[in-house]
Amino acid sequence: MTARALSIPGAVLGGESTPHARLIDARVSGLDESRLVASARALSDIAGARWVSRSYRFPLALVAWHDPPVGIDIERITAWDEAFAESIRTPAERTTGWPHDADGGYLSSLWSSKEALAKALGDALAYDPRRLESPMAWPDGRSGPWRATTLIAAADHVAYWIGDRWM
Repeated sequence: MTARALSIPGAVLGGESTPHARLIDARVSGLDESRLVASARALSDIAGARWVSRSYRFPLALVAWHDPPVGIDIERITAWDEAFAESIRTPAERTTGWPHDADGGYLSSLWSSKEALAKALGDALAYDPRRLESPMAWPDGRSGPWRATTLIAAADHVAYWIGDRWM
């Protein structure tokens, strides 16, 4: 398995607790989908951090770890329809509109940021995206102890990192 370290903008490196993010690309590693998932799980097992978050969008997987809470998500940029937009936006996000970008980058980012936040909060399935404000709207990427940032993972994907007390 080859896992490439990703830069986490604004993260303070060194010291007792350094946030980490690794990208596994099945195309480089020659993995099928099940082996990609197994590799990401193995990487998170050896990380030794209190918080670990994983995300898969074949052929890519992201693994993040840190001692404080962390969430990560990767999504392929794809065109979305209005029904999907309605299913993930809060009332406030509906009033600000939706940039109808041709490639779907905005909605892919909106979804990815909410997924990463839900994972950092502890259980992605416990949060309704229509009730979870996107970190994309946080001033300077901050909300209380939480920090949000985009990660450069692949040209046709968006990725978000959400962490607690890491800057």
